[in-house]
Amino acid sequence: MTAHGTAVVVGGGLAGTTAALALAGAGLRVTLVEGRPRLGGLVFSFRRDSAAGELSVDNGQHVYLRCCTAYRELLERLGAAHLVPLQDRMDVPVLDADRMRLGRLRRTALPVPLHLARSLALYPHLSPAERAGVVRATLALKALDPADPALDGVDFGSWLRRHGQSARAVEALWDLVGIATLNARAADASLGLAAKVFKTGLLSAPGAADIGWSRVPLGDVHDTLARTALEKAGVRIALRTRAAAVERTDGGWRVAVENGPHGSAQLAADTVVLAVPQREAHALLPDGALDGKDRLLDIGTAPILNLHVVYDRKVLRRPFFAAVGSPVQWVFDRTEGSGLTRVEGGEGRQYLVVSQSAAQDEIDQPVGKLRARYLPELERLLPAARGARICDFFVTRERTATFAPAPGVGRLRPAARTQAPGLFLAGAWTATGWPATMESAVRSGTAAAREALTELGFPQGQLPQEAA
Repeated sequence: MTAHGTAVVVGGGLAGTTAALALAGAGLRVTLVEGRPRLGGLVFSFRRDSAAGELSVDNGQHVYLRCCTAYRELLERLGAAHLVPLQDRMDVPVLDADRMRLGRLRRTALPVPLHLARSLALYPHLSPAERAGVVRATLALKALDPADPALDGVDFGSWLRRHGQSARAVEALWDLVGIATLNARAADASLGLAAKVFKTGLLSAPGAADIGWSRVPLGDVHDTLARTALEKAGVRIALRTRAAAVERTDGGWRVAVENGPHGSAQLAADTVVLAVPQREAHALLPDGALDGKDRLLDIGTAPILNLHVVYDRKVLRRPFFAAVGSPVQWVFDRTEGSGLTRVEGGEGRQYLVVSQSAAQDEIDQPVGKLRARYLPELERLLPAARGARICDFFVTRERTATFAPAPGVGRLRPAARTQAPGLFLAGAWTATGWPATMESAVRSGTAAAREALTELGFPQGQLPQEAA
């Protein structure tokens, strides 16, 4: 393969990994710089030596949908698709905590929108009038163009009210999906991003909303396998290495890096991709590289809280469920993926994760307070948990898990190309048209690589392909 210059990618999350693979695949000599001792960004695992044994713990419960085509392509590239499989068909158990009644949101093989008609008609958490109202709102949503800038300034909650959606319909359907995918409640979310989620996930193809999640620790995929793929592609990986400055030179770019006890160094490159969060990108961008650079500081962040509980017995028969009428949002069984069944004494135990998005009110609460609130609630939702012994309870917090999808955020999100030749941006927060998902991160990495290779003169046929 002929080399076509050098590139430095700053950031080893999904965006940076994707960009580095694409640039190396085109023949560039690529160095990937990551301040952490691992790859994966905010999609990672760690080991916990607990009373339940040594567990492999994901920092949070990450899922994706069949419509996330770019992320699926990355999984294929990493050789990980079989480790992060999809449901055969969308099937979401939804438990009403007040009436202790289970409903399901599941699709059939019928064409859109008939694929959800039977499920909605039988959905017990809405009245017949509310179900009819959902159908009308869905048809109105289908007519929207998520790329219309006018939608960016409107909040989704107001739009739902204008289209006759009751508070119950918002809780039991719209927010059930929206909080998990947008990391915001309808009242706090841009209509444009909400329309993107619902149109793509529920109205683009019958199987678009089939759910996938990793059956192994996330670090096995986005650190171990990602590192193998990058090294195979010829990418030099510099972990525990922080980018301190990015400067323009006569011949290209110079990235000043700091590597703890190993001191500092200067990396020369023709192309630089900043695949870091917006505030870090703001600090590294040279003056004049981006119009209105300070707008990056106006892109807010939103937290996600995860509560981890290990029981001495099996208390949940399903792989996951969602709840309404409860502070609990989504609960996942992580027993197999954590390795619990392989540790001494782990047989018969079960490890559940309670995933709480849009967790601004609870992200900083002490563990004791969260335990006192959620363990009784899990007993209310799961009768088999009553009387079960708690082998372990702990909390993981991502205070800046995603960018906040607030109305008006679209005008703040920059494109991949900056005004400085050879300097590009990547990250889920850039202008991908998607909310802050793994899909958005991967798409941003591809977009940055495409722009960089275009600027270097690569013909259209040699550019990395954008996902459908």
